[in-house]
Amino acid sequence: MKDKLSRREFLKYAGTGTLAFAVLPIFDRAALAPYLSGENGSQVGVLVDTTRCIGCRACQLACKEKNNLPADAPTLPPNRTFPESLSATTFSLVEFRRVGGDDQHPEIRPVKKQCMHCLEPACVSVCPVAAMQKTARGPVVYDAEKCIGCRYCMLACPFNVPKFEWDSANPRIRKCQMCADLIEQGKLPACVQACPVQALTFGTRAELIAEAQARVSGAPAKYIPYIYGLNEVAGTSFLYLANVPFDQLGFAVNLPDTPLPDNTRQVLEKLPAVAAGIGLFLGGAAWWNARRARHE
Repeated sequence: MKDKLSRREFLKYAGTGTLAFAVLPIFDRAALAPYLSGENGSQVGVLVDTTRCIGCRACQLACKEKNNLPADAPTLPPNRTFPESLSATTFSLVEFRRVGGDDQHPEIRPVKKQCMHCLEPACVSVCPVAAMQKTARGPVVYDAEKCIGCRYCMLACPFNVPKFEWDSANPRIRKCQMCADLIEQGKLPACVQACPVQALTFGTRAELIAEAQARVSGAPAKYIPYIYGLNEVAGTSFLYLANVPFDQLGFAVNLPDTPLPDNTRQVLEKLPAVAAGIGLFLGGAAWWNARRARHE
């Protein structure tokens, strides 16, 4: 007897296939609208002056204590990045970058790395369940109760910051949250409090930009004339000053000045049609397998 695909069966199989893609994120610029007005001057951030950093790692250790994270080692090796990168248990990391010298006398620059807290964060725009959110004050924070573990935020981040707890039975995304709870209490982020040489300055983004510009213009021989984070991906809440090119400090220097959510939107707007097509394909494949099974 010849099998015919009824309309009901077709819709059932096609629907099953399409549902596999139902969790694809939908870009919603409106979710960010309250925080995108003006020059974002009222949002807070941190100015990192790498010329002042002495590599003591007080910021790294303070972050560990604040977030109840395990120590990386009983004693951290001097002038060497440890651990090697940000992780699910290291939200703030002092990297030691060789910028000159030779093997016997290398010229090393310590530089603090963490979430940049973008003004228009790609991680927020791709999260389908609003587990990543940008607060009114500026920090980009994560809600584990909402997270479904899709890890779109990890793929979207231009700075490769969000990390996943791969070895946990109940995994979460982990990253710096700029001590948003302390900020709401009128306190400084833990890393800023811990820095003994004022390499980290907390304030509104407008204040930090003015301070950075004043330092550069006041000591042109000390700084390169560039503020990292001022324009990258439409701006970040962490801003950096340096006396060597930023690529030597491990920063991405080929990022656009436009917000990444705009690029995300262009891709995601095409996904419903793609998902529908794949869904129909999977539905047809499911029907074909079911048909073969009945014959066998």
